[in-house]
Amino acid sequence: MTYIKTNEPTNGCFLCEYPKEERDAQHMIIARGQHCFVICNAFPYNPGHLMVAPYRHTADYVHLLPEEVIDMHSHVARALECLKRAMNPQGYNIGVNLGKVSGAGLDEHLHVHIVPRWNGDTNFMPVFSDVRVVAEALEETYRRLRDAWK
Repeated sequence: MTYIKTNEPTNGCFLCEYPKEERDAQHMIIARGQHCFVICNAFPYNPGHLMVAPYRHTADYVHLLPEEVIDMHSHVARALECLKRAMNPQGYNIGVNLGKVSGAGLDEHLHVHIVPRWNGDTNFMPVFSDVRVVAEALEETYRRLRDAWK
């Protein structure tokens, strides 16, 4: 809740606005590439849930430039190494939701989700009460991942 309450809402796309600002720690930007950046998900499915997004505002995967695809997927691979060092997950979910009907909460700006997974990380809470318990504060996860990226 601290993260949610301290972030000012933007009038535009936060995946466009956050990289323009020099407040990476506040916005939990882990790394920046030439065509994309890595950011902690503000509403993580699991601790360490990251997103890799292009700087350019596009919702259509087929309209990505070849250099954007290469940079994004290079950062996905680097994020996996970072998560392994920082959190030692047993597996990962990597995915892209294209369009509202696919489950995209932000369907205007393409992004790749990287969710670290551990045996037993899903329990009865999401099933019975539509609640997910995340065992680590987002700020601590950000610090661990930022340090592991270096």
